[in-house]
Amino acid sequence: MDRLDSMEAFVRVAECGSFSEAARRLRLSKSVVSRQVSGLEAQLGARLFNRTTRSLALTEVGRAYFERCARILADVEEANLSVSSLQAEPRGRLRVNAPMSFGVLHLAPLMPRFLEQYPQIDLDMAMNDRFISLVEEGFDVAVRIGKLEDSSLISRQLAPSRRVVCGSPDYLRRRGIPATPADLSGHCCLCYSNLAEADEWTFATAEGRRWPVEVQGRLRVNNGDVLREAVLAGIGLAMLPTFICGRDLQAGSLVAVLGDYIEQNSAIHAVYPHGRHLSPKVRAFVDFLVDHFGPRPYWDLVE
Repeated sequence: MDRLDSMEAFVRVAECGSFSEAARRLRLSKSVVSRQVSGLEAQLGARLFNRTTRSLALTEVGRAYFERCARILADVEEANLSVSSLQAEPRGRLRVNAPMSFGVLHLAPLMPRFLEQYPQIDLDMAMNDRFISLVEEGFDVAVRIGKLEDSSLISRQLAPSRRVVCGSPDYLRRRGIPATPADLSGHCCLCYSNLAEADEWTFATAEGRRWPVEVQGRLRVNNGDVLREAVLAGIGLAMLPTFICGRDLQAGSLVAVLGDYIEQNSAIHAVYPHGRHLSPKVRAFVDFLVDHFGPRPYWDLVE
């Protein structure tokens, strides 16, 4: 039994959560993939999957072995690509997923330049705010903001993601500037409804303790651009990422408040499956974004 073939079969089954889907992606029969994984378990003397008639899940040993196997297969892929002149130039169809607001505001303006720089790449972009599985839905790379939940993906930081509580100068003149998060009880707070705790804004005390504050207002919406428009119109305050409101802060049409109470520990990442992280087209796309955003993205620069 070829050990690398068996390791690849194991990794694909773990990624897909299914022997049938892994067999389809590997262009093998389900029985062959099953034999490869069973043979690998026999050689290792360990069970890699917990199998039932309805589910398939990695064991604790299987999870650890998966991470090592994925890295080994990636190293093999890199070695193969390094001697492949056909793959030297990024080419082919690149499927990208991104959040709606970030995609429209910051990816869309860059895509013509990217396509001009890489004429052999065909770009297929899908922008939405739902969580997608890259492997199951066939995406090569995704842009994700905030905490990364899926540890089976490789990630690279594109930029920090800062948040601010902000309001229009007119609103703050009428309603006053909150000095502490507790003062928000006297303000109209506009909420992003896609969050699990949309009516609770989280701050930090001077000692670094978490400070959740319940807020209320006249608008809840699942789109950050709509929140921005409402804040600009003077309806209330909102907690927004600076990639949405940074230009307004720079222009003075919005004013940030309570900055000393907001922890800035979030980031914008590119994520991609283990088996694709060395693909020239994925590498080209991620490098392109890092070059244009970076540790001090343009939306956070003080003009």
